[in-house]
Amino acid sequence: MRAVSAEQVALRDRLIDAGHLIPSGVDGVYGHSAAFEDLREALGTRISAEARTRGATRLTFPPVLPVRQLEATGYLANMPHLAGTVFSFDGDDAAAAVQGTRASAHEDWSEFQAPTGVALMPAACYPVYPALARRGPLPAAGAFIDAGGAWVFRHEPSTDPARRQIFHQHELVRAGTPETVLQWRAQWAQLGLDLLTGLGLEARLDRANDPFFGRRGRLLAANQRAQELKLELLVPIAGPEPTACASFNHHLDHFSSTFAITGAGDDPVHTACLGFGHERIVLALLARHGLDPDRWPAEVQDRLGAPR
Repeated sequence: MRAVSAEQVALRDRLIDAGHLIPSGVDGVYGHSAAFEDLREALGTRISAEARTRGATRLTFPPVLPVRQLEATGYLANMPHLAGTVFSFDGDDAAAAVQGTRASAHEDWSEFQAPTGVALMPAACYPVYPALARRGPLPAAGAFIDAGGAWVFRHEPSTDPARRQIFHQHELVRAGTPETVLQWRAQWAQLGLDLLTGLGLEARLDRANDPFFGRRGRLLAANQRAQELKLELLVPIAGPEPTACASFNHHLDHFSSTFAITGAGDDPVHTACLGFGHERIVLALLARHGLDPDRWPAEVQDRLGAPR
């Protein structure tokens, strides 16, 4: 578990006192005020509008995916500590009675649960790749998908309000030739930087790596950084270090080969994705401009398109 600073805990407490965060009793799981959701939805609308004007097609998926798809991505090998799978009751009347008794006493009742075949979504781009494969060969221009602000889950409980177990990740995916995909990622990294700085945030772009697990994970992280496969937009929220509020990832041919995504010709198919963290960006805005959005600078409100 990552260390949490006194500043991060203090921000969480201020947000709870202001009503923007509604604690659930579980670290990293919160409800939101109407004002918080208005800002989050306005942000999502702005991102989708930017994607639509650049030719994106909108697809929507539920917050669960088949375990077989999760297995195919390699997530369970590379980041098993973050994954969440769905279990459900599997027993007879007697087992149900025992489970109910144990549950009422807050005792362990997990022995009566069995896998359902679905997992909680760990990254909103994952269902896009098999969906693209089902369409057949990509057109010459490739594909650009806006998967919207989807719920994702990562088992990473924390008292830092910016580190959630369940949150919205606004995912855009590009598939095409290696040159097309790299150009798209560079374009959107700049667009993302312009979006956040235009909202008055002190954002900067930097190389990064995913939180891979264990000794093998350290090698994967080093390789990812060396090849600049992952970039992040870092923004101050609370604490000594800035927080990643958006990431821009080049997968090479990992997902195209895994899910058999083919192109119009003989060129290899690469994919890239970017994810804007809705809640983190809203938290950054609240920390920067104050907890009352009605008193934010008019320019910030106008750029976000938030209700006034």
